[in-house]
Amino acid sequence: MSPGATRLHGPAWLSGALHLFILAGAAQSERPGAWPWALFAMAAVSLFAWMANYRRYRQIHDLPTSRIASAAQGYVELFGRCESLPASALASPLSATACCWHAWRIRRRNSRDQWETVDSGRSVAPFQLIDDTGHCLVMPEGAEVLSGHTKTWREGEREYTEWLLVPCTPLYAIGAFATTAADTVTARAEHQAMADLLAEWKSRPAELHARFDLDSDGQLGLREWELARLEARRELRRHRAAAPAAGDLHTLQRPRDGRLFLLANEMPERIGLRYRWWAWGHLALFLVLGGGGLWLLHLPGGGAMP
Repeated sequence: MSPGATRLHGPAWLSGALHLFILAGAAQSERPGAWPWALFAMAAVSLFAWMANYRRYRQIHDLPTSRIASAAQGYVELFGRCESLPASALASPLSATACCWHAWRIRRRNSRDQWETVDSGRSVAPFQLIDDTGHCLVMPEGAEVLSGHTKTWREGEREYTEWLLVPCTPLYAIGAFATTAADTVTARAEHQAMADLLAEWKSRPAELHARFDLDSDGQLGLREWELARLEARRELRRHRAAAPAAGDLHTLQRPRDGRLFLLANEMPERIGLRYRWWAWGHLALFLVLGGGGLWLLHLPGGGAMP
């Protein structure tokens, strides 16, 4: 695996990929005069792409970088390094490369000797963003991802490509930040742990009745079952007292109001510059394509290609 061309895993029209589909449709059309309308369609796409890219540039440029430990609740910008969760290390599905996030694509040559996608996908498993003040759990579902770590290879008529966010590399993120207090996290964890412990005791009924069936009638009444619950709670609290104290849980995820949710393995300055160039490039395309469409439309024959 090595750094390659950075790819945006998000709306295709932001980087101009939709223009290729419009061009292909116009080239295959048998209708006279299709080209002016194809140029108008591409101009419209570029207009919306200009506005969307410029809005992203402004969000990246204007939003100050926060530290995890002191970040305000709400929409924030973070910068640190990405790491896998210790208990759930992730590996890419095609090359089994250790990673924090992955996207993949499998293509094959069709009967016209063109590449067509036969399978693709991306991971949604959480991972960590770490800076020098703390840890934040990143929920990547719904994120736009700028990934420059790629791996591409071919086997026969198939081409395999992966884009990765790998551990111990820089991670820039914009999204909705929230903190759950440690006591709330502990209460939830304790409730689930007690349910798991009681289920384990139920799986060994002989031991359960020997401990809590006070009247030896072969059944646990309400009073006896409550005694079992109290004992389970005491046992869990003894274990918790011997364990390290849990800290607050910080999370970053997709904003509910539709604002940008971005993950990238580049420096913020380069990311902002990338969106800025995409914005002005699309503005230039809007003017050129719109003008070209008007010019073709007023040609004899309504702009039909010879």
